[in-house]
Amino acid sequence: MDTQRPQPAPPQDAVALHRALLTLDSHIDIPWPDRADAFEDTPQRKVDLPKMQRGGMSAGCFVAYTAQGPVTAQAHAQVQQECLAMLDAINTMQGTHNGVTARVCSRVADIRAAHAQDVIAVIPAVENGYGMGEDPALLGAFAQRGARYVTLTHNGHNALADAAIHRPSLGDTPQKHGGLSTLGREAVREMNRLGLLVDVSHASKQTMLQAVAASATPVVASHSCVRTLCDHPRNLDDEQLDALGASGGLIQITAMPAFLKPKPEEGRRSAGVADLVDHIDYVVRRLGPAYVGISSDFDGGGALADWQDATQGANITAELLRRGYDRGEIAAFWGENFLRLLEKAEQVAEQSGTTAHVAD
Repeated sequence: MDTQRPQPAPPQDAVALHRALLTLDSHIDIPWPDRADAFEDTPQRKVDLPKMQRGGMSAGCFVAYTAQGPVTAQAHAQVQQECLAMLDAINTMQGTHNGVTARVCSRVADIRAAHAQDVIAVIPAVENGYGMGEDPALLGAFAQRGARYVTLTHNGHNALADAAIHRPSLGDTPQKHGGLSTLGREAVREMNRLGLLVDVSHASKQTMLQAVAASATPVVASHSCVRTLCDHPRNLDDEQLDALGASGGLIQITAMPAFLKPKPEEGRRSAGVADLVDHIDYVVRRLGPAYVGISSDFDGGGALADWQDATQGANITAELLRRGYDRGEIAAFWGENFLRLLEKAEQVAEQSGTTAHVAD
């Protein structure tokens, strides 16, 4: 894919609509070790706060991602500290610098207030339950730092659950727990209590279906695609999509070419915004417009020919308009569906006597 080729500008009506909507990207990685450059427009990042401002992006879930390693007490102690340090770094992404104002927000009311004030909302999250180790109390520490979802696994099984992609280099067999472990089920209950969404991207099919059944809050696949259109183990098949829809959950289609299009027999794989919207179309036809959204996985490998960084999100809005989606549907895809799930998580937490933490 030639990511350097200039792309035509989207139509002005699409740009105007894009800037008017609350646009939320549900999965963005941060550089680590932290470079303290979130307020700088740097070529090293596909998403920084100036790019979000230029591209009309209202909000982003910035994830503390930890790669899967050994499932040992020593490794868990190390990864727990790393995950907390990453969340602390995400919490520094606020204030006003270089003409950009951002605020760490965890509750939906705060995200909406930030948007109304033309302030970028930074929403912390955790990718890989490995960062919890075997201690569910760490989930409370994540919530105290404003986190709003935890991805149960990454590539490789952990103490909570089986992953879609196992890691023989870590001693993995195709299955370890048969889905969620006993600890994983405890973690799901604790996440519900704290207002943390259960993220099933990267999880095995058994893990995903068991999480749907176990969670009091609908689950989210924060960065996944449709397996019928691209047969990749990271994608959700029709049975999984149907379970997601029946429970009120959500799949956030992501800008990863390997998840969007099968690899051609010859030549290099390439994908664009039209391919991403093909996956949105599929979910809308199967489940309806309330069950699908948009994520980039920028700075974690995501990029498309015509959505290369946070400045180009209006290209997706333009494609959605071209296909006949109306303003309400486009608003739903770009953030309202995800906010609905966050609100539901807040309600479940409040009913259990826990209020989701508002980051200072």
